[in-house]
Amino acid sequence: MMRQVDLVERVKAYDPGADEDALNRAYVFAMKMHGSQTRASGDPYFSHPIEVAGILTELKLDHSSIITALLHDLVEDTDTSLGDIESMFGRDIARLVDGVTKLTRLELQSEQTQHAENFRKLLLAMSEDIRVLLVKLADRVHNMRTLKFIESADKRRRIARETMDIYAPLAERIGMQGFKDELLDLAFAELNPDARGSILTRLDFLQAQGDDLPNLIVDQLKRAVASDGVEAWVSGRRKTPYSIWNKMQHKDITFEQLSDIMAFRVVVGSIEDCYHALGNLHAQYSVVPGRFKDYISTPKPNGYRSLHTGLIGPERHRIEVQIRTRDMHDIAELGVAAHWKYKQSEIKVDGRQYRWLRELLDIMEHASNPEEFLEHTKLEMFQDQVFCFTPKGDLIALPRGATPVDFAYAVHSEVGDTCVGAKVNGRIIPLRAELGNGDQVEILTSRTQTPSPDWEKFVVSGKAKARIRRFVHMKERDQYSELGRQILQKSFREEGYELSDKAIGAVLKKFKADAPDDLFAAVGKGNTTAREVLVAVYPGVRDTAKRRHLWPFQGRGRASANKAKSAALPIKGLIPGMAVHYAHCCHPLPGERIVGIVTTGKGVTVHTIDCETLASFQDTPERWIDVAWDVGETEDMHTGRLHVVVSNEPGSLGNLSTIIGKSQGNISNLKITNRSTDFFEMLVDVQVQDIKHLTDIIAALRAASVISSVERARR
Repeated sequence: MMRQVDLVERVKAYDPGADEDALNRAYVFAMKMHGSQTRASGDPYFSHPIEVAGILTELKLDHSSIITALLHDLVEDTDTSLGDIESMFGRDIARLVDGVTKLTRLELQSEQTQHAENFRKLLLAMSEDIRVLLVKLADRVHNMRTLKFIESADKRRRIARETMDIYAPLAERIGMQGFKDELLDLAFAELNPDARGSILTRLDFLQAQGDDLPNLIVDQLKRAVASDGVEAWVSGRRKTPYSIWNKMQHKDITFEQLSDIMAFRVVVGSIEDCYHALGNLHAQYSVVPGRFKDYISTPKPNGYRSLHTGLIGPERHRIEVQIRTRDMHDIAELGVAAHWKYKQSEIKVDGRQYRWLRELLDIMEHASNPEEFLEHTKLEMFQDQVFCFTPKGDLIALPRGATPVDFAYAVHSEVGDTCVGAKVNGRIIPLRAELGNGDQVEILTSRTQTPSPDWEKFVVSGKAKARIRRFVHMKERDQYSELGRQILQKSFREEGYELSDKAIGAVLKKFKADAPDDLFAAVGKGNTTAREVLVAVYPGVRDTAKRRHLWPFQGRGRASANKAKSAALPIKGLIPGMAVHYAHCCHPLPGERIVGIVTTGKGVTVHTIDCETLASFQDTPERWIDVAWDVGETEDMHTGRLHVVVSNEPGSLGNLSTIIGKSQGNISNLKITNRSTDFFEMLVDVQVQDIKHLTDIIAALRAASVISSVERARR
């Protein structure tokens, strides 16, 4: 494990202006907080962030990145909060740590969902600062180097698959070839150890048979390049087992049929020397047809620049040669990290400068769920590419097999949505035709065009699939929404109610919907029934049948009602024969907590327990009687008083009375208390069975568009 002083000296060696104090504090703080934690290998856990920091020093990253590496697991694995980190190391470090922190605390539906959601969060973080990805990649490299210590084979395979599917392609996209090769090979060792072992055995055998051959080829290439004064540094390297295996699978050939298991690099002083060296090699050795690629004039999206050529080279061996300058070589090996090596004062860390990252953010915006986002992302990132041009000469990189529709969406989402045709190299071709390298593509559009569901069958880019699926989903949702609205209108009409957005808006939270159209769509799909919505808006509908057999009680005369009361009062706790009155200040109803107050000459007056009038009896507790409703003794109707504000328009009072009647209530008194140009305010006495019955009527009234407000009156 690297010592504190060694780490600081390593950073200061390439960045003399680094904050030495902050580096020391971060080292000590991380060691203290991780304490006695250990890794699967048995090593102290703190060894991991130290190794991650060491990997980043090899890339010569700034001290903020090194400090982030030291602290990156604290929030997840210790009691440290982001606030603690910000107070000790500043907002910039806290933001970087937050971006790198593993998101294992998310409570998601499945492991696949968590995997997709973690990548989505990482993408958002690195879009703001690409250093988040650099630290995360270094973290993954060290975790893969120590993967063998994890006991669970399933967990090892899951991590290896995630590395191959996500992190290695990300490393390639920012040009970090070394990280990419190592991650792929470490993942390959876990996922297919037998194949890797077989390839290594064959490579070792070939090396033992001709161990001087690579050096011989390097010497002859150096002489060929320098034949007319071009100075060059030439080296050779053996391709990784995964690279060899992947080529065998891709081309369906055996190991013995491979002829380019070695790659040779020629590094020269200038771009002119690159082409000069290429001419010298082509003059002395036979060229393999179709193997020349010029990435200097047409760089890859990740900034990679180099000349590639295939030769029947020294000793009649078929070889691959890459020709580049020193700066190109640094970018080829280190990618975006190469910018830190020479331009410490001009660091640009905004990830939004990368077109591919903007494309992924656009996919994320239009994917309907994390799994779909991950699927589209893989389509966008993990395929070989073709390079096409717009009529103005702008370069567009697309996945292999891309069509004009993919090209249109790569230019702009609106261009894709309105695409009606395409010209490739001046000729009109079908939208499903595959594009080739170097094609010039002109997209024909129409304002009346919309994405076709059939396009999804032949497009290959993640962005195109995401946009088309979103459009199809929206069209389906609109159709379900309209169907659901019609179903609800019919259901409401059958019960004598009017469907309105106001009525639906009052119950959206209950159905976890954000807007009325969401609830209509749920009904249209069958996820929610119209009856459930109707009962939620008008709770009294549920008990209508039950109350109908009680309705005759409302039609009895006053004498008949008094007789029923005297026969069986619905209140427990009273002395038989005692006179009882219901207070007109609070209008108590069955189902509410009540109290009795003895009044000389009147008997007992029943109040609700929260009635404001009770305050005047606090000094005479002897007058209080503990009573309660005994609703099983009688089915009498009781009066509840409402304060209602109604729009001043024709039919408003009719709607009011209709709603109360439909809810099996009966208006016994109505008094207008205030009148204006726009509204009537009134007190309405309604005969109901209990407090729930009154509450249902209030809910039904609030759903009506002509009623501005309705509250229980307490006077």
